[in-house]
Amino acid sequence: MPNFFQKNFKNSNLKYIFLVVISIFFFGFGYLFGDLTNKNVFSKAAASDSPIMIPSVLSEVKYYLTNYFVSSKATSTLPTDEDLAYGMLKGYVNAYGDPYTQFFDPEESKQFEEDVKGSFGGIGAVIGYKDQIPAVISVMKDNPAEKAGVRDGDLIISVDGTFVQGMSVDEIVRLVRGEVGTTVTLGVLHKDETKTSEIAITRGEIHTPILDTEIINDVFVIHFYSFTETSSVKFSQAMIEFLNSGKNKLIIDLRGNGGGYLESAIDIASFFLPSDKLIVIEKSGKGLPEKATYSKGFNYFANKNLKVAVLINEGSASASEIVAGALKDHKVATIIGEKSFGKGSVQQLIKLSDGSDLKFTVAKWYTPNGVNISESGIVPDILATSSSKVLLDEAGDPIDEQLNKAVKIIRNLK
Repeated sequence: MPNFFQKNFKNSNLKYIFLVVISIFFFGFGYLFGDLTNKNVFSKAAASDSPIMIPSVLSEVKYYLTNYFVSSKATSTLPTDEDLAYGMLKGYVNAYGDPYTQFFDPEESKQFEEDVKGSFGGIGAVIGYKDQIPAVISVMKDNPAEKAGVRDGDLIISVDGTFVQGMSVDEIVRLVRGEVGTTVTLGVLHKDETKTSEIAITRGEIHTPILDTEIINDVFVIHFYSFTETSSVKFSQAMIEFLNSGKNKLIIDLRGNGGGYLESAIDIASFFLPSDKLIVIEKSGKGLPEKATYSKGFNYFANKNLKVAVLINEGSASASEIVAGALKDHKVATIIGEKSFGKGSVQQLIKLSDGSDLKFTVAKWYTPNGVNISESGIVPDILATSSSKVLLDEAGDPIDEQLNKAVKIIRNLK
């Protein structure tokens, strides 16, 4: 079927494209159009609950739109057979109800590839879906979104006045991106607020920090921002710094860390677990075997009297949840903060024969104890929240209530 589709697409024989796409869409449910003037076809479809009659309903819809539809605007143009074919494919894919599964037609695919290869401006925020609503998974430190006042967990209502409910993640990201120096306005709903805030953000070149460290009240803190190719090296250096500090209490701050490389997450968890300990389970479904990934056994803390805590919030997602889940299940760290975002799935991008792309979810991640990360997120052992409003100290600097609570908790751990 792909070869036939490709051949006819290249020949611009759109009539056959449309027929083939329809055939794919309904899995070969018989003839598609038949006698479009036969009203008995429609009545039979309406009288039956059988999916086999759906093509008849489709033929009726096509008949009425083709013969009677009038555009609401004089400047409107009717969709071509190609538009209808790709629209049907998008509808087919969207029917799966997964915001991370999407079909890109050839033009969209080309634009996506150009965006990735080229230089573009962004706001420094990871975008996803929270309870079926577009949301900011995490805000990157020292980037435009953070400076403008966007927060982890903000619900995204609009981008430059365009309402985004129902759009895919990729479509929303495409609206947010633009040339460096230009402005994009997000309509967001902050946590515990009922009124939408309009936040204007100047796009910039995005810098992704990895980590930094500090000592607070005798507690060593690693603020860990992203799982990149070099994160494990940076984390190893921070661990050596911690061990040389003489401190015995460590907080790994994963708040706002939207994830990244799976291999990096395995490395980070391996600093705390021996080689026989399970870190994450990947389930693909469809009868495929589960994939279990175990610690590499770096285990810096073997035979040491150390206290470890992991600080998470709504912005902790994906790789962050793998690390937090593994350390929680094996009881080598106390998880403090708020429930994590819940982004524990794996997507694959397939280039199709006509130049379009299909991105779809192929697996889900589970913690060692079998917690479905996408459905449940990581629930902290000890709840520690912060005020929805930013509090300032006497010097006018923001107070990190959540971190201060975590420091107090780990100092009192037995």
